[in-house]
Amino acid sequence: MTQIPLARRSPVQPDACNLAKAIDVVGDRWTLMILRAALYGVRRFDDFQAELGCPRTVLSGRLKKLVEDGLLTKRAYKSPGKRSRPEYVLSPMGLSLRPILIGLTQWGDAWLGQGETPPIGFTKAGSKSAIRAAFVDIEGREVRPDQIRPVLRG
Repeated sequence: MTQIPLARRSPVQPDACNLAKAIDVVGDRWTLMILRAALYGVRRFDDFQAELGCPRTVLSGRLKKLVEDGLLTKRAYKSPGKRSRPEYVLSPMGLSLRPILIGLTQWGDAWLGQGETPPIGFTKAGSKSAIRAAFVDIEGREVRPDQIRPVLRG
């Protein structure tokens, strides 16, 4: 794998960079853990709290911010004999993070899994064909990470 050439500064200032903006939205541990749980179907506050062990005030704040930022949609559900309560479902914007989260999973499998069989994999819906995150060019050919180059626009 080739090294990225030395640079004294990034080609785009952080306040104009969409990667920096995305990191501002999803870049803390609890937010990513909530998105991970939501990816697997967790939707209710108590279920998030039980799975993550996150302090309730932190969880409440992160869920509120994820709704405000458009990654989760808040909707009501009602269990028989109980009052109506909110659940949090990935919005189209949140669902579009699926390839990124799968890519992070695969990175963790490769670099942090200590050679163990990964605990989860992903398949194409309706089949048993394993899938993986990858970059492809406009003709549909796979592009290795070391072949990717940034291009400034404007």
